[in-house]
Amino acid sequence: MFTWKKYIYEVYLEKSFSKAAQNLYISQPSLSARVKKVEERIGFPLFDRSTSPLQLTEVGEVYIEAAEEIFKIEQRVENYINNLSTLKIGSLSIGASNLFAAYVLPPLITDFKQKFPDVHIQITEGNTTQLESMLSNNSLDFVIDNYHYDRTLYSKELYCKENILLAVPKNLPVEESLKQYRLTHESIKNKSYLNHTYPTVPLEAFSSLPFIMLTPGNDTRIRGDRLCREAGFHPNIILELNQQSTAYMAASTQLGATFISDMLVSQLPSFENLDYYKLDGSSANRQVFFYYKNHKYKTRAMEEFLTMMHMPADPS
Repeated sequence: MFTWKKYIYEVYLEKSFSKAAQNLYISQPSLSARVKKVEERIGFPLFDRSTSPLQLTEVGEVYIEAAEEIFKIEQRVENYINNLSTLKIGSLSIGASNLFAAYVLPPLITDFKQKFPDVHIQITEGNTTQLESMLSNNSLDFVIDNYHYDRTLYSKELYCKENILLAVPKNLPVEESLKQYRLTHESIKNKSYLNHTYPTVPLEAFSSLPFIMLTPGNDTRIRGDRLCREAGFHPNIILELNQQSTAYMAASTQLGATFISDMLVSQLPSFENLDYYKLDGSSANRQVFFYYKNHKYKTRAMEEFLTMMHMPADPS
């Protein structure tokens, strides 16, 4: 009924088939035939052809009112699509643990908002189980995590590599010979400690120390347990916590040693009462990914965020 509405609307505006045909770049007989087909489908004439200039019939007035509403809807949808393509509107939802939400996402979000200020961004904090569930039910577009998600369900984009260090309070008894393995905060911050000239510490030398560990199931806890097991001892765990940042702060009070991400150490000021050590083994190295659901439609905002995430940091 409204397939040829623009032709009928042009006749209404010009009140003439010949003028409307010229504006539409079609012949007058062709225009008349199209209008006639619409009138036949409706069962009533749209124009009173006995008048000059042409006038709308009662049904024609209703048709034109409806056509104008359709034009408005079409324009609204077109504007929305145009805005979406230029990211003048849109949204992005990202899930992260406390560590990534506090220290990794803010600079990424800042860069993104500078380029696309009108995109609404929501950050949700939680543990891996909670975030994966939200990613699965499409409540989140992305999750940033160092845990391995099921590849049959999720796709991933590498963000960075992360390393686990051992942070040890200086008040705890540590062999004098281990001084050669101590890392400076600056070497961690600029990643120079990753060079092979910096040796890894024999973890078994700390077997008698009290340990602060994350709760079971956490990836850092899994890796910490594995590193201790490979070093031939079971850690004396005096405290279990949910977040790396909390464990790090607890270690700074001289309570016990803890396994900590170099990413977190590099983001926070140096604790004068802690020593840091580089660890050996594959469990001390992991990757951080942005995960998203397989076959999920990637919005323009998602695509732009991934593009920016891969861009090198501005040296300035």
